Amino acid sequence: MASFSSQVKKELSEINNLSNKELVKAELMGYITTNSSKKFSTSSQYNINRYSKLLNNIGENDFSISIKGNNYEIKTKNNIEISQEIKNDEQKKALIRGAFLGAGTITNPESVYHLEIAFEKEEYANLIKNILEEMEISSKIIKRDNKNLLYIEDGDNISKFLAFIGANKSVLKFEDTRVMKDVRNNINRLVNCETANLNKTINSAVKQIDKIKLIKSKKRFKELSEKEQQLAELRLKNPHASLVSLGSMLTPPLSKSGVNHRMNSIMKFADKLTRGDE
Repeated sequence: MASFSSQVKKELSEINNLSNKELVKAELMGYITTNSSKKFSTSSQYNINRYSKLLNNIGENDFSISIKGNNYEIKTKNNIEISQEIKNDEQKKALIRGAFLGAGTITNPESVYHLEIAFEKEEYANLIKNILEEMEISSKIIKRDNKNLLYIEDGDNISKFLAFIGANKSVLKFEDTRVMKDVRNNINRLVNCETANLNKTINSAVKQIDKIKLIKSKKRFKELSEKEQQLAELRLKNPHASLVSLGSMLTPPLSKSGVNHRMNSIMKFADKLTRGDE
């Protein structure tokens, strides 16, 4: 199964805008900001095809394509020089799309949110970062292994990035995965919370039952008030019941705080017996 990163690049490589020369130059410029201007290597056949189409479109036909291991490599005889002023949002989109196709990766959103683009030169990383900031997309730059990595680790910003460069289908898939992930996380939090509360209730009930049995073993049960005896008997018969449930079983019914107060009185009496105060 293809990685999410590969799926995004496949979608981008199929964008049909090659009739617009300015956009072609901007996208090609994006590729070149992340790679050598004479060589481009990728494991993706559709990506190498995209790059070759861009070259053909600007009249650069003197290039060769070879396969080295699992990678495709395209070499041009001459350096590809494109010093184009990026004038509008469409050209900015094309530029950043080319940079992502050239050296970008994105993790599967089911695991973590992380998108990055590797640049040889810091000035190119800053160029892309500044454009993203204009579009209100936050990113950061770090140096690693002599590379300048522009990265995004926030789900909202990654979603906006993908939409900006034209990966519309990938945005939908990314958002669907985010929703499912959030739902799973919320369910897990609720389950963990319920489990914690249940464990707390069980632990409290066990202590209460042990102390009620202690009172009975010392033949002191009749010294409890009638209301305390009624609650103690209910607890013994309903070891898993919450204080709210126990309160509803009493005659007359009692609130949770009332049950808690009465139970604490029973527990204190048992503690006195344990200490020998009584």
